[in-house]
Amino acid sequence: MARSMAYQALDKISSEEISAVGVPADEAEQLHVALGEIIKKHGASGPATWREISSRMLTPEQPFALHQMMYYGCYRTYASSTPPAWIPNLDDAVLTNIGRLLEKRGKEILGSGYKDPISSFSEFQKFSVSDPEGYWSTIFEEMEIKFSSKSSCILCEDASYPGGKWLCGAFLNSASNCLNVKKGGSFDDAALVWRDEGCDDMPLNFMTLKELKAQVCHVANALDTLGLEKESAIAIDMPMNPIAVIIYLAIVLAGYVVVSIADSFAPAEISARLNISKTKAIFTQDYILRGEKELPLYSRVVDAKSPIAIVVPARASKPVKGLRHGDLSWDDFLGQADTAKKDEYIEVEQPAEAFTNVLFSSGTTGEPKAIPWTHATPLKAAADAWSHMDIRKGDVVCWPTNLGWMMGPWLVYASLLNGASIALFNGSPLGHGFAKFIQDAKVTMLGLVPSIVRAWKNTNCTAGLDWSNIRCFSSSGEASSIDDYLWLMGRAKYKPVIEYCGGTEIGGGFVTGSMLQPQALAAFSTPAMGCHLYILGSDGKPLAEDAAGIGELALDPTFFGASTTLLNANHYDVYFKDMPIWNGKQLRRHGDEFERNKERYYRAHGRADDTMNLGGIKVSSVELERIFNAVNGDVVETAAIGVPPSGGGPEQLVVAVVLKDQNQETETLEKLKLEFNSALQKKLNPLFKVSSVIGVPALPRTASNKVMRRILRNEFSQPNKRAKF
Repeated sequence: MARSMAYQALDKISSEEISAVGVPADEAEQLHVALGEIIKKHGASGPATWREISSRMLTPEQPFALHQMMYYGCYRTYASSTPPAWIPNLDDAVLTNIGRLLEKRGKEILGSGYKDPISSFSEFQKFSVSDPEGYWSTIFEEMEIKFSSKSSCILCEDASYPGGKWLCGAFLNSASNCLNVKKGGSFDDAALVWRDEGCDDMPLNFMTLKELKAQVCHVANALDTLGLEKESAIAIDMPMNPIAVIIYLAIVLAGYVVVSIADSFAPAEISARLNISKTKAIFTQDYILRGEKELPLYSRVVDAKSPIAIVVPARASKPVKGLRHGDLSWDDFLGQADTAKKDEYIEVEQPAEAFTNVLFSSGTTGEPKAIPWTHATPLKAAADAWSHMDIRKGDVVCWPTNLGWMMGPWLVYASLLNGASIALFNGSPLGHGFAKFIQDAKVTMLGLVPSIVRAWKNTNCTAGLDWSNIRCFSSSGEASSIDDYLWLMGRAKYKPVIEYCGGTEIGGGFVTGSMLQPQALAAFSTPAMGCHLYILGSDGKPLAEDAAGIGELALDPTFFGASTTLLNANHYDVYFKDMPIWNGKQLRRHGDEFERNKERYYRAHGRADDTMNLGGIKVSSVELERIFNAVNGDVVETAAIGVPPSGGGPEQLVVAVVLKDQNQETETLEKLKLEFNSALQKKLNPLFKVSSVIGVPALPRTASNKVMRRILRNEFSQPNKRAKF
């Protein structure tokens, strides 16, 4: 690592140098002695040395500069660009979900060559690809998934489905499976744990599985009084709190289809999603609470000209007022259910391919792609959590998100289908209140986006808190920063970060990490279970399996849980058209550019097409440019580019602008930046932010007049260009 060269090798560090980074002199001397003992036993460099240092020497209370000194010093001369920040040990490995399975059936599944869960993990991943029938039947059994009618075959050949059709003939209800007791559990187990912002010193709130099931059934009964046909689309546009989770599960339990809408969207974006999905009703909240502020939400839904709205009060003590004619308050809606049977409901069993949820992902045309999830998709999400994040019965899982994005439904299924509790914080995740909630709720798996980690690191809001219950972190949505995630691991005494990259159209991940492999910072250690991925070379063909290289990532189409249709676009054109045929199958497009190094770690290099990730939200350049082009009459045209910062981390939004007056002053560009941000946050998403505006004489174009944003991205990524914005 180039960064490591700025630090001294461990055997060159003195106690005075340890003290110089903010460690008291007597403690620095003790640490220096401990470091000497570790070096004597394990050497001055390498994974074994780092494992001892991170477990024996470093604590969250120490200055982060000390952690950096030890980590970078340890790997100063390490040959690999992806040194492990966490290394599994066999005692813990055999207790993981995969470890227990392989210890019980490893030789049966993998043959006589099976050794142990760590040594044989890669072979197990290959088995998940080569024998989908054997793998998925095993996982469904381990996860205790109940089918009212089992599939005639898990994977069937079908010309209509590239890669085959999954769970042929199977009937189930994924929400009902969330409400079942797992082996060794009970209905008295906690299903939800939550706290409201500003109540840091108040007791936590809990809801048992029995209570959750009763409330879900109550809402399902009330839904049937609305007179909607089964499979009708019903939207949810509200913060992810316990009531939102109850509504989500009730809609699926009753045989309707959830339409997921993020609570940050402006009326035009809400309206577009309602129209595309043909929504018949919507659940929302009167306000979003942020501290003492009340941010209007119901009024945005009304401005979007929604169908009938059921409105939940943000404060239970403050009834909803001023409802539109025909809309219902939450209490009035619940009151419509038959009180004699309100806590019971017979789930609607449906074919595995029946829609349960419509989510949206930005496309390059500017209109959001409407991606249906089926009853199979939740099984993919939960299986990823079972196998990669090792979520199991009794765990407490937290991931600040929203039901409008795929990680919201993912969190529901990843937790409840595995017998774990969902931890929800009703407020901003950026401050001490959320961090204390993680401590008090005894969260065992904490999912994040990198921008949250960066905010915590900058404010040190986790200081003094005990995160020792965390068994692993997970990260998704954006590229992560090595330094930020070294800091994060140090908050929980160096528990691993399982990087997780996938997509809404996949229902989970295609490349990730594992508790059975060494984990490197800001890198992925394995394709997801059941996934065979390829990196396309400059000739458009996949690189050899053992070859290092960089290129567009493609997926084998035989991929459980992946989408097979879109509501408003041609699925084949979006994901398969013009992709290479390999081993007799047409590969599936994803759109990310990836690198695989010689140690077989993967790193993401952003979008290969014209979409980008901003704060964990995928958005198209076209959507952004439509807003920017209309801001000011002096603007001729713009190009929105996602540019990775030089030190790693989330993409920054840079706007190249062509002005009528080519002699623009710096003040003009600064003024435009303010105007762009104002329009962007008002018309699209208040979470988005323009990092920089750069004046250019003209946008680079192809012969067919398409803007070549990749050229601009490459140019703006250069250090000499970075200085200009």
